Amino acid sequence: MEKIISYIKLSCAEIEKVIFPLKEQIRNAFITVFAVVAIVSLFLALVDVIMSFSVSKLI
Repeated sequence: MEKIISYIKLSCAEIEKVIFPLKEQIRNAFITVFAVVAIVSLFLALVDVIMSFSVSKLI
């Protein structure tokens, strides 16, 4: 039983040390991830179109 109580106390102590991100930080991270995903998606779409065009011309 002492191990469980010790575990709970240590868990609470660790949770108090956690620094949660601010709303602005979350928004900035979301915008950054969205922009990177959009850019990579456009790049891959462009590569796909070029490869499809090249293969269709060869065949």
